[in-house]
Amino acid sequence: MPNSLLSPQKIVIASRESLLAMWQAQFIQKCLRELYPQTEISILGMTTRGDQILDQSLSKIGGKGLFIKELEQALEDGRADIAVHSMKDMPMNVPEGFKLAAITEREDPRDAFVSNRFSNLDALPEGSIVGTSSLRRESQLRAQFPHLQVQPLRGNVQTRLRKLDEGQYAAIILAAAGLKRLGLSDRITALLNPEQSLPAVGQGALGIECRADRTDLIELMQPLHHPETAYCVEAERAMSRVLGGSCQVPLGAFGEIIDGSLQLRGFVAQPDGSRIVSDTLNGKPENGITMGQQLAQKLINKGAGEILATLAPAEGWK
Repeated sequence: MPNSLLSPQKIVIASRESLLAMWQAQFIQKCLRELYPQTEISILGMTTRGDQILDQSLSKIGGKGLFIKELEQALEDGRADIAVHSMKDMPMNVPEGFKLAAITEREDPRDAFVSNRFSNLDALPEGSIVGTSSLRRESQLRAQFPHLQVQPLRGNVQTRLRKLDEGQYAAIILAAAGLKRLGLSDRITALLNPEQSLPAVGQGALGIECRADRTDLIELMQPLHHPETAYCVEAERAMSRVLGGSCQVPLGAFGEIIDGSLQLRGFVAQPDGSRIVSDTLNGKPENGITMGQQLAQKLINKGAGEILATLAPAEGWK
């Protein structure tokens, strides 16, 4: 048990102000209060650029880092001690001067099919409009269901559900973890298995970030660190890092520890789903980062580099 005598008087958690982000911050706050009852744990709610710009897809306005930068600024200038993020929103490279102090146990990593009229993707009639904000989901949908219309869907979970309820979409695809955390499991019509929709890198896991020089905080966060989840997520992130993973690149990676072995699946696709390159690796969980790099190379060898060259020419893919 951590020694509360060594814990600081106060820990401030930086968080986005969306309901889901605040749930995540409050969850970590509750965990820390149980660990360190002598410490005052408060939350600094912030609005990020990613929350402010809702009329364009993330891939067009700068990617997932838009949800992170203001929180890191609060860590840098001392207004906050730690920041809580969805790992799937974390850029693949943590900026210099910052560190992921802990990765928490993963919630359900799958995507969820949500519809008021149809039981699953197969039941959607030709021309039905499906909403998603993710090129990863879009590419997989278009590959398997070319008769459907995939249209952008931005906003927080409540906004997306409202747009569905207003009839703007026949169905929408959301992360199951967010719905479950918000007590909205009853809105999940069907869960998509990884064969139908390979999850996003880090989906379902939370990350706790702090300044790299705050070794005291890094130590204090260790009881919240879940090694099995971290092995999987770090492997996924390593694959994505090699491939220049961002909102502009439709890719997915999903690690699972099965009977003590890490199974890592990954894919890269054209946004329209016309070409998907995928592969799987198995190995020791502690070798996850190396496995992620190796899986990325396997995908490149199978043609992912050609896809990436058309999507991110600035990265120098040939």
